[in-house]
Amino acid sequence: MNSKPKLAALASAAMLLGTPAAFADHDYRASRNDRGTYDYAQVVSSQPIVNYVTVKTPVRECWEETQYYTVDPYAGTRAGGTLLGAVIGGVVGHQFGSGRGNDAATVAGSLLGAAIGNNSARNRQGQNGAEQHSRQVERCKTSYREHSEERIDGYRVTYRYHGQKYVTEMPYDPGNKLRVRVDIRPAG
Repeated sequence: MNSKPKLAALASAAMLLGTPAAFADHDYRASRNDRGTYDYAQVVSSQPIVNYVTVKTPVRECWEETQYYTVDPYAGTRAGGTLLGAVIGGVVGHQFGSGRGNDAATVAGSLLGAAIGNNSARNRQGQNGAEQHSRQVERCKTSYREHSEERIDGYRVTYRYHGQKYVTEMPYDPGNKLRVRVDIRPAG
């Protein structure tokens, strides 16, 4: 007879008979409450995970400019001459035409009289009534300067626990040792 089938049958019998004894010592309440056991593993290496990002920084630039403006001290007094000219022109224009032509002549007379009255007031005050002035004004604009920066997004940590090597990513460098959770459960 072949010894391989006997050996397989013997191994299967040992597993079936040995299994209840193995489960007898296990406390199922610990796994139901999800309490784990913790231990420490040796850190073999910790490498930063580097990301390059573009950073925009606002920069405010300011400078002085000369602004020119005109002041007309007689601007308010010209209104009287313009108004008087419009009234006189309207009265004169009303004297011409009849019906709709009369209305048009009145409007045209008012506009022409206003222009004549404004020019007359300006001539009385002189052409140099307006004065030029200047002042310094601060102007500013914001521009953006870009530059690249290195950012560490975490660490790729290689650690050894009971002769096995494992790799994980962490948000910080754990140092020389790493706390690990040991969770032993029955398979099946």
